[in-house]
Amino acid sequence: MDMTPVNTIALLQDLRKQIVAAQYKAESRFGEKSSAMLQHQPQPGKWSALQCLEHLNTYGRFYLPALDKAITEAEQKGSQPTPVFRSSWLGAWFTKQMQPQPDGQLRSRMKSPKGHLPAVQPDEETVINEFVQQQQMMEALMLRAEKINLQQAKVATSLSRFIRLSVGDTFGFMTAHINRHVLQAEKAISTCQQQVKKTV
Repeated sequence: MDMTPVNTIALLQDLRKQIVAAQYKAESRFGEKSSAMLQHQPQPGKWSALQCLEHLNTYGRFYLPALDKAITEAEQKGSQPTPVFRSSWLGAWFTKQMQPQPDGQLRSRMKSPKGHLPAVQPDEETVINEFVQQQQMMEALMLRAEKINLQQAKVATSLSRFIRLSVGDTFGFMTAHINRHVLQAEKAISTCQQQVKKTV
């Protein structure tokens, strides 16, 4: 778990780059694929690319308003940014568990909470549009967060209102979670493309 202090602005800039990359993939890679490819499940019980994005949308619906509220309250209190940010052990653990490794492997398999399970066949346009809008909102929130203390402002997690993470850690684990499932979505599409080639 990485709890090493990092430059606050550099951290937010790096996270923004990752969010912009996820948005680009949704628009350019997923948006151009056929319905059959987006709805393709690699194996029974495995999510399609669209289900991966819809799963992320369910988290965005919870955390984006929560982040907006925490940042707004910090702004109203006159919160000032600090040069460095340090993750809590819990925030660092959440982020590490979610973030894919450099070789694309995942550190752990996780069972999604009931409220975050995607529909069997989500609507392509609705899911992709919402995902793109959520990344735009996330980027805007990160820009606002440059002007507050990332460590002091807290967000209740979807696990429990009693488990709270700093705004900085919430951005960190959400970005890692997005990277995890966008990669999973890319793999689902790749599997479909490979199967199509075999049948041609």
